[in-house]
Amino acid sequence: MTAQEHGLPRRVVDIAIAAVATIASVWTVVGQIHRSQGAFIAHAVPSPDGGFVAPDPGLTPAAAYLLVLGVLLTTAPLAFRRRYPAGAFCVMMAAVLATNGHTTTVTFAAVLFAAYSAIVYSRYRRLALLAVFGVAVVVTAAFPDTTPPVPARFTALLVLLPTAAVAVAMRTWRQRAGDSAERLRLAQAEHEAQTRRAVEAERARIAGELHDVVTHNVSVMVVQAGAARRVLDSSPQEARAALLAVEGSGRTAMGELRHLLGLLAPAGDHGTAREDAALVPQPGLGQVQALVDRVRAAGLPVELVVEGERELPPGVDLAAYRVVQEALTNVLKHADGARAAIRLVHEEAGLVITVTDDGSGAGYGPPGSSGAGRGLIGLRERVGVYGGELDAGPRPGGGWRVRARIPA
Repeated sequence: MTAQEHGLPRRVVDIAIAAVATIASVWTVVGQIHRSQGAFIAHAVPSPDGGFVAPDPGLTPAAAYLLVLGVLLTTAPLAFRRRYPAGAFCVMMAAVLATNGHTTTVTFAAVLFAAYSAIVYSRYRRLALLAVFGVAVVVTAAFPDTTPPVPARFTALLVLLPTAAVAVAMRTWRQRAGDSAERLRLAQAEHEAQTRRAVEAERARIAGELHDVVTHNVSVMVVQAGAARRVLDSSPQEARAALLAVEGSGRTAMGELRHLLGLLAPAGDHGTAREDAALVPQPGLGQVQALVDRVRAAGLPVELVVEGERELPPGVDLAAYRVVQEALTNVLKHADGARAAIRLVHEEAGLVITVTDDGSGAGYGPPGSSGAGRGLIGLRERVGVYGGELDAGPRPGGGWRVRARIPA
C-alpha cells in the first residue's frame, strides 16, 4: 500500500525517512569519533612517570561538530526529495564529498535513494540524469574509496537485494503494461460499440425521415391517381386537376428528398444534392396550410384550427409538422371516407397538437392498440427528443386520435 492509502501525507513519510536515516548516520559517525579519540572532551590519563598527559585529540571539538553537521547533511535533505529532488541530491553529494573519510552504509543508501528520487520526481528529468551520471563519474575518478566498508558476510545480501528489486520492478512494469493493454482493448471495444450504436441511431433517424417524407406524399399521389383514373372518361377536367395534384405532391416529395440527401452527402461533396438542399427549407407549421390543401385535393375533408401564435425553434417546428403529416397520412391510408380535424394550440407551457378523424378505425389495428406502426414510433422518438409526449389510439365514439404535447 502507498502512504496515502494508509492515510499518511507523502511529506510526513519523507520527513520520517530522513529523520531515521539522519539519526542512524550521525550515531554511527559519533561512535567512530568516540572510538578514535576516546571522547570529544580530552580525558587525562596517568603517565609512566607518575604524571598525567592528555591523549592526542585527533579532531578538535570544532572539527568534530563540523563533521557531524556534514554527516547530517548527507541524509537530512531526503525530507525534500519530492519537492526539490535535484537540489536535495546535489546537497547530499556535496556533503558526502566533504565527509569522505566517514562514509557509512546509511549514507551510501541515502545517496542512492536521493539519486533515484532526482530521476523520478524532477521536472527536468534529462538534466537530473546528466547530473547523476556526472557526479558518478567525478566520484569514481577522484574518490575511489567512497564505498563504505561492508563485512564480507553481507556480500550475498548486497547482490540479492538489488536483483530482487529489479525483478519486482520488472514484474510491476509488466503488470502495469498488461493492465494498460487491457484498458486500451476495453476502450477500443467501447468505442466500437458506441460507433455501432451511433450508426444504428442515425440509420433509424434516416429511416424515420424517409418514412415521413415518402409515405405521406406517395399516399396522396396514390389517392389522386386513383381518382383521376375513375373520372378520366366521364370528367376530364377533374382528372386533370387530380393529375396536377399528383404532380404537386411528387414535386414536394422530390424537394424534401433532395434536402435529406443533401444533409447525408459528405462534407466535401459540392454536388447538386447539397446545392439543392441549401435552397429547400425544412417544413414547419407555416406549411401546414399547404399540407391541408393537398390532402383536401386528394379527397379528404380536413378542418384546421390554430389557437394562439408563437415562434418555435426549428427542430420543434419540424417535429410538429411531422406529427400533423403522419396523422393525416394514416387517415388517408386507413380511414377511407372519413373527415379529419387538426387543432394546434399554443399554450404558455408549450404546443399541443390534436388530429382526429371520424372513421371506423378498423384500419389502424385492434381496439385498444396504441399505434405501434413505424411512423408513430418514429414520431414518439422525435417528440421525446424535445421532452414531449405523444399518444395515439381509437376514440370512444369511433375514429382515431393522435395527440402530441411539446414543451416550449
